[in-house]
Amino acid sequence: MDYQVIVIGSGPGGYVAAIRCAQLGMKTAIVERYPTLGGTCLNVGCIPSKALLDSSEHYHNAAHTFTEHGIDLKGLKVNLTQMISRKSKVVKENVEGIKYLMKKNKIDVHHGHGSFVDEHTIQVKVEDGSSKNISAQNIIIATGSKPASLPFITLDKKRVITSTEALELKEVPKHMIIIGGGVIGMELGSVYGRLGAKISVVEFMDGIIPSMDKTMGKELQKSLAKLGFEFYLKHKVTEVKAKGQEVKVVAENAEGQKIELTGDYVLVSIGRRPYTDALGLEKAGLKTDERGRITVNEGLQTEKKHIYAIGDVIKGAMLAHKAEEEGVFVAESIAGQHPHINYLLIPGVVYTWPEVASVGYTEEELKTQGRAYKVGSFPFKASGRARASMDTDGLVKVLADKNSDELLGVHMIGPRTADMIAEAVVAMEFRASAEDIARMSHAHPTYTEVFKEACLAATENRALHI
Repeated sequence: MDYQVIVIGSGPGGYVAAIRCAQLGMKTAIVERYPTLGGTCLNVGCIPSKALLDSSEHYHNAAHTFTEHGIDLKGLKVNLTQMISRKSKVVKENVEGIKYLMKKNKIDVHHGHGSFVDEHTIQVKVEDGSSKNISAQNIIIATGSKPASLPFITLDKKRVITSTEALELKEVPKHMIIIGGGVIGMELGSVYGRLGAKISVVEFMDGIIPSMDKTMGKELQKSLAKLGFEFYLKHKVTEVKAKGQEVKVVAENAEGQKIELTGDYVLVSIGRRPYTDALGLEKAGLKTDERGRITVNEGLQTEKKHIYAIGDVIKGAMLAHKAEEEGVFVAESIAGQHPHINYLLIPGVVYTWPEVASVGYTEEELKTQGRAYKVGSFPFKASGRARASMDTDGLVKVLADKNSDELLGVHMIGPRTADMIAEAVVAMEFRASAEDIARMSHAHPTYTEVFKEACLAATENRALHI
């Protein structure tokens, strides 16, 4: 064999798996079909979207809150070209960082489309048509996902676009219609809503960010409405037509009543699907389910025990950090170690402003389980730190076992909750109670005090500042 491990795909799951394999002394290769490493996350996902979210939030604050802070500006305008340019620079720096890590860890990088020849051999086909075969004792499939669409929608990538094209627009839309009220749609909608675009969201479910606790969706909807977002919930899209610089979207509610929206851009954001096309899985004796996902066991092994699959190509949340955990898990398993992943405690984050972050069970899940629980919540508007920064939207909601007081779920919407959620993850990993957090000293004034107060509220309604 040429290698002990070949990793197909260089996204967060793939490159982390490769690094950990190399750290453990294995001769490792990574296969990437695109010219740059990092996958969707670094190139057209997590990193560039956060760069634009930060830029647009700076502009929005300059336009709407700087005067209150005593900062007067004249001639403020959006330079979208510079925003996109800065975003591209951030992406380039991150991608170069991954390239450096491959070299540092002596990982061979093969650029080209990887597909199975047999269960131990991968063909790497490059753009000029040439190809080579490499083999390994173990193979890790980490090819990620790509935007999903609907059969009747034609993605022209000019007016009817996905998240990839939304990161490269040459103008601020006048009216962007977003199909899907999930995480990606709300983040990219926030970018252009802050820059002055009218945003209309059409969502099939009865709330936005439907995979999270319902309270989070309701609170985020209130905040986004302040940006001018319009929401059409419980509506099914039936038609999307682009003509010139105009796009029409037709949708209907449960009663069959139709609405028609006209804008200059439509962002199709109905989720993502596993990228398992053209991998030659059948040549390795592997199959996919009806959604294109690869079936694995608890050890993330496929039917062929030496072939593993991680990240977006298997069941579970499509999150970069989930894929990273799985990459480390597989590398250590191959090395004969006994790693562990607690999927319940992998946090989810929405990088709007306010940010939304969750870990553990939602209230809806606990109700379905019939589990006895108690709720404690505390609003950011009662936080001195939040008042000082003018970030008073949102709350922290804590769910704890009614009898043992163990934390079962923590759901936050507010400033910097993407960072705050880590405290909840640590607490829940060590099976802390709400009272444990309530009795820990939190620096004043900080946003994290809101988490402490929510835990106090869950502990015999002992919140101090409300």
